Amino acid sequence: MTDAISDEEAWAAFERRDGAYDGRVIAGVLTTGIYCKPSCPARHPKRTNVVFFFDAGSARATGLRACLRCKPDEIGRERVAVARAIALLDAADEALGLTWLAAQVGYAPHHFQRLFKRATGVTPAAYARGRRASRAAAALTEEEKVTDAIYEAGYSAPSRFYETSNARLGMTPSAWRDGGAGVTIRWTVASTSLGPLLIAATDKGLCRVAFDEDSLSLAARFPRAEIVRGGAALADLAARVVAEVEQPGRHTDLPLDVRGTAFQEAVWQALRSIPPGETRSYAQLAIAAGNPRAVRAAGTACGANQVAIAIPCHRAQRSDGSMGGYAYGLDRKVVLRQREGVEDQPISRRIAKLPAP
Repeated sequence: MTDAISDEEAWAAFERRDGAYDGRVIAGVLTTGIYCKPSCPARHPKRTNVVFFFDAGSARATGLRACLRCKPDEIGRERVAVARAIALLDAADEALGLTWLAAQVGYAPHHFQRLFKRATGVTPAAYARGRRASRAAAALTEEEKVTDAIYEAGYSAPSRFYETSNARLGMTPSAWRDGGAGVTIRWTVASTSLGPLLIAATDKGLCRVAFDEDSLSLAARFPRAEIVRGGAALADLAARVVAEVEQPGRHTDLPLDVRGTAFQEAVWQALRSIPPGETRSYAQLAIAAGNPRAVRAAGTACGANQVAIAIPCHRAQRSDGSMGGYAYGLDRKVVLRQREGVEDQPISRRIAKLPAP
């Protein structure tokens, strides 16, 4: 095998049918004479009957033939098509239709939509919206006028930006430029099965959700805001957040009011698009955020997430299938993922000490 991927790592990727390894390693099955990609849905052969290759060409050179079910020879073409589509979306000043985009890369629209989402975690339309919002966030910190920033980001009119700005930036454009000064933040600490959870929100949405924190941490993070106890005004929203801890997937539309760099915002939007029970690698998040090379930065963006649960960074992981880090402890990350149906390898016997939902 390669220096980067050992036989053990490759076999583990095949066992869990990890699509993130498609194109990086090929398995040859000696008993059937075929070779497959890691995500092949076919029944797994015995480990002793499998050899690994750098690529499909190396497998063919030994006399093996491509699996008709997973079609491993198409991996390279698919990746080139997705990369080409990303380049077209990045360069576009206006929305590109799926039919046109798919035609440019040589695929039928619905088939290409599936390919693109499998590679990036989002649809082409969602990717384009995220990129436009990211450009808007960056432009709002550079342009003198809000309207100029909106057009600079690629919106056809200010009204189009304001239709989506609350969902993407949380604050209004002027508040964004002021750094959130003058905002009132209401807070409470709720009891959950995973420990005390600080829940804080402005009138726009959640601005901080974190385990094992209190109002003092809020004052340190938001020194220019007025910080008051939540009371009845926060009760409903707090209950929805707690419900999302105990039974994930019930409240995926929690309102947010968060701040970050343009790239961080794009990563957070990509995280919110991950369905409960699914995961994405940091590499996939980097692609979805518009910068495929920024894998490490995608991991950093997950760590900078200010609203745990609401932006589900527990659904992010490394490309090798391991969980990566989590600001509130890997034990909690394991339990959150288990409650969504994600099966991870045990990391500690301490997990058994955390109560079931």
